Amino acid sequence: MRDVSRRSLLAAGAAGAAAGSVALSGCGTAKGDDGPLRFWNFYGPQNSPDPAVQAQSDWFVAMVDEWNKTHKTQIELTYIPQPIYLNGAKLPTAFAAGTGPDIFMVSPGDFLRYANGGILKDLTDHLKPEVIEDFGDSLESRTIDGRVYALPMEIEPLAIFYDVKAWERAGLSEGDIPTTWDATLDAGDKLRSPTRAGLVFETKPGYYQNFTWYPFMWQGGGEVLDKEGNSAFDSKAARQALGLWQDAVRHGIAPTTPPAANDVISGFKAGNVGMWQQGIWQVASFNSYAPDFEYGVFKLPVPSGGSYTTGLGGWTFGANTQGRDPDGAAEFIAWAIGSMEKHSIQRMTDWCVKAKTDIAPRRTALELGIEQGGYDSPVMKKFKDEIYPAGRAEPRYPPAVYKAISDAIQGTMLGGDGVSGAVDRADQSIEAYLKSYKGADLV
Repeated sequence: MRDVSRRSLLAAGAAGAAAGSVALSGCGTAKGDDGPLRFWNFYGPQNSPDPAVQAQSDWFVAMVDEWNKTHKTQIELTYIPQPIYLNGAKLPTAFAAGTGPDIFMVSPGDFLRYANGGILKDLTDHLKPEVIEDFGDSLESRTIDGRVYALPMEIEPLAIFYDVKAWERAGLSEGDIPTTWDATLDAGDKLRSPTRAGLVFETKPGYYQNFTWYPFMWQGGGEVLDKEGNSAFDSKAARQALGLWQDAVRHGIAPTTPPAANDVISGFKAGNVGMWQQGIWQVASFNSYAPDFEYGVFKLPVPSGGSYTTGLGGWTFGANTQGRDPDGAAEFIAWAIGSMEKHSIQRMTDWCVKAKTDIAPRRTALELGIEQGGYDSPVMKKFKDEIYPAGRAEPRYPPAVYKAISDAIQGTMLGGDGVSGAVDRADQSIEAYLKSYKGADLV
């Protein structure tokens, strides 16, 4: 699985906590122990056959090596295989036992789980005001009462990738790039064949699937919660977004399981897919695994009367309040990606345009990436100039809210459920949960 961005792929069931927070043991067994601070991640160190993934692993190793050479407090990378980190119980179980890592990667979908559980350390006092200003809006979903609890390393917009040659063979031209839902389904119908899916949406339940679905609801003016924090899911926009995915599957345009075992690059290279909703992170894998493959990207299409937006994902660094040295962990995070020093800005730039392909979440790093040619290619320029600007950050809904929406998506897309009934059930589940919810604001 090369979608290593996700940030947002952590499954709700992994926490084993429907209330959306991690129950702390109170022991804090790691605090005060001798030894290096443990940094759990799914990038490195490792030896990967994917040059893009290996470059990302090397970035982590180089970052920690540089820190360790110049600081008394030492950092040790602990590589957790991606499926376990993203979908397993290892991380939340460790926190619940009081033995969690000192530094870890946090997805938007799990932010409130750990913040409400008292695990995420407040990083604000370790960040200079000019740094917070430099990050700007990218900190909004990582703050509580104006305090910063996680620091983003990337921004990852969603778009539609398509096979240029398959597009042409289907009799489609550049002028046929769809901007509406109906036109997208029409194009997918022309692209599909017995061996090729016309359009691929995510089919596996999880935070990632929800993340990829939200923009279609937003485009119609829909929201999961209103500004006061009440459920707003029962809406025309939610029903039409669920209907879009349901129609794509029912008409045979979108498959019920992803092509090529969800290997995006292999699926395109083998001619098994015409269009696939994916994120900017796939550009790095195309560059390393299929540099000669001709593909294009376009903005997510919109419904009749709707307005364009897309989802902006991305992982963050977080520090454990129950770790060996929470202040030391916070200091490392600020040093690594959250200072105004040249090395910190360059490090983030290197992540977003060299080791990986992302939008940098701080202004100085984005400007440096532009200056160093990281957004010169047509596809990266399109992501930066056309796809990203109107995007919205991935929501930070706790597991109970996520699960209600996930059940609606799964039930209508793959289970044959009626759209109206699924929306009504989800809305009732969300409203019932909100009556007893205690924690940071959800919106």
